[in-house]
Amino acid sequence: MELDHTDVILSALADPIRRRIVERLGKGEATVSDLSEPFDVSAPAISRHLGVLERAGLITRERHGTWRTCRLRPEAVDELGVWLGRLRPDWDRRFDRLEALLAAQRTPAPVGGPSTAPPASSAFTVDPQEQS
Repeated sequence: MELDHTDVILSALADPIRRRIVERLGKGEATVSDLSEPFDVSAPAISRHLGVLERAGLITRERHGTWRTCRLRPEAVDELGVWLGRLRPDWDRRFDRLEALLAAQRTPAPVGGPSTAPPASSAFTVDPQEQS
């Protein structure tokens, strides 16, 4: 099974250290030593993380003399945003239905009439004898 680019990006971001590196690079370019400072991992481990991010197209690395700087590639982040944007309409509809259900449950019953709210689930009903 071949992974599409979004899968590669999501896989790269599955690691919390790589997500924090991406967050840091979102503030501006940084050297490899700057990026490794906040982590309790070896320099080779940070280099491996950077390699994963670079292969995913999330960052670029450039050599400047003895220093290597890393920079976030915003277009890769935009690609992920497009993918997430396609999911948003479904989630918006789900949240709208949930909001309507919760509003119906908060609506008081008309005097002398049946309640418009669905009956409470027995899983959420408290037996008064169990309260102490």
